[in-house]
Amino acid sequence: MPEMYFHVRWPDGATEVCYSPSLVIKDHLLIGKTYPLPDFLRRSRAALTIASERVREKYGMPCTRALSQLARIEATAGRFNAAPDCHVTVTAFED
Repeated sequence: MPEMYFHVRWPDGATEVCYSPSLVIKDHLLIGKTYPLPDFLRRSRAALTIASERVREKYGMPCTRALSQLARIEATAGRFNAAPDCHVTVTAFED
C-alpha cells in the first residue's frame, strides 16, 4: 500500500508529521487549507479509519500505526478543546 505523511500546524503553532498507510488522506484534507478543529478531527478520523480498513482487507488485520496516529491526533486536539475558534492547517503531503 502506498503510505504517506501529512504535515499539520496546530493552533499553538506547533507542527507535526502524521502517518497514513494510504493515500486516502488526500481525499479528506487539502494542502494549505485551514480547518476548524472539529472538522479536522472528523476528516482525520474518517481518512485514517478507511486507511486502516484497507490494510485489514489486504493483510487481515487493521493498521495499528494508523490507529495510533489517530489517537495522537485526538490527544493533541484535546489540549485545545476549551479554546474557541481553534484551527489546524495542513501544510504538506509526503508520498
